[in-house]
Amino acid sequence: MYRRVIIARIGEIALKGLNRSKFEQRLAKNMKQATSDCGEARIHWSQSRFYVEPENENYNYELAMKRLTKVFGIVSISLAFETESEFDKVRELSYFVMERKLLSMDGQTNIRFKVETKRGLKSFPLQSMQISAEIGGMLDDDFEQLLVDVHNPEITLYIEVRENTYVYTDIIKGCGGMPVGSNGKACLLLSGGIDSPVAGYMIGKRGVNLCAVHFYSYPYTSERAKEKVVDLAKLVAKYTGTIKLVVVPFTDIQLAIDENCRSELSTVIMRRSMMRIACRVARMNGCSALITGESVGQVASQTMQAIYCTNEACDMPVYRPLIGMDKMEVVAISQDIGTFETSILPYEDCCTVFTPKHPKTKPSLKEVVEEEARYNYKELENIAIENVEVISCS
Repeated sequence: MYRRVIIARIGEIALKGLNRSKFEQRLAKNMKQATSDCGEARIHWSQSRFYVEPENENYNYELAMKRLTKVFGIVSISLAFETESEFDKVRELSYFVMERKLLSMDGQTNIRFKVETKRGLKSFPLQSMQISAEIGGMLDDDFEQLLVDVHNPEITLYIEVRENTYVYTDIIKGCGGMPVGSNGKACLLLSGGIDSPVAGYMIGKRGVNLCAVHFYSYPYTSERAKEKVVDLAKLVAKYTGTIKLVVVPFTDIQLAIDENCRSELSTVIMRRSMMRIACRVARMNGCSALITGESVGQVASQTMQAIYCTNEACDMPVYRPLIGMDKMEVVAISQDIGTFETSILPYEDCCTVFTPKHPKTKPSLKEVVEEEARYNYKELENIAIENVEVISCS
């Protein structure tokens, strides 16, 4: 019986220069962690390929494949069969893989196919085109249900000739991006909406580790609303690894703003308080930036003027991966990564509970700072920081 090997392909990591090995080592570590409960396996890499080589047949290939499609840095994966790089053995394995594939197609006839070969082992006696022609001719002769069609095939038999040879028929798309942990750490402001989980996913895709902060206004928001955010953090963590979620009690701050500040400016003032607290949480957790799900003009607090007023309260960079996207683009990503159905559950977060009827869309920093001085935000923010709840989400 032939040994099965999972092949994972990398994308932009291959373009790195002298520090490429650091990215490869990080990716191998992340792959190992993602598949740790699938069984024992050796992971190594060569020529822009990573190989997951199980140590026994009890390995959970299906679960491992599912996990690896969510590892940032991998652009695609395949479950391949391995043999020695000798032409007769490659031909035998090709027959085996094609027969196996045809059995899964339930008696279908007139199936268009082609063979595609990559020869990384230059000492192999045949060139890529010759290998494809020889194997393709053999398969066409041996399987009456096959028809050669190199332009529009239903099946492509892939052959990779390296130190050993790998044969497979299916390529499964991965997430791409950079390995998580290769580009620092940031703190995500995670609400219960559609946008912020997508922002976390997108910045994680650039190799950034995440912690998260959520502002909770009990009893104006329910316990179920907090559980919803925990669920969202767990969904994002399937891609980014374990997320430390810091839940900040925010009720007293919102009540103080509501009682002391002009209603039309309350949302921007609230956002400024969130940003100050988030900066402190970020530093406590070794982060060097904040991440938000804001998009220009989506709501009153996300106009250029409002974002300027919000940014002024921060003393670290704020990255907004969704800044130029429209809502439908964000929704499409949320559906693709599996957060959408949880995000639309009808449990309000603190941002929606205290929303004024007529928020000012073009606030000036001067008037916002003057209004902000009407309540003791420093003391209230200190109290909030002292009473956070920390939840590990994985």
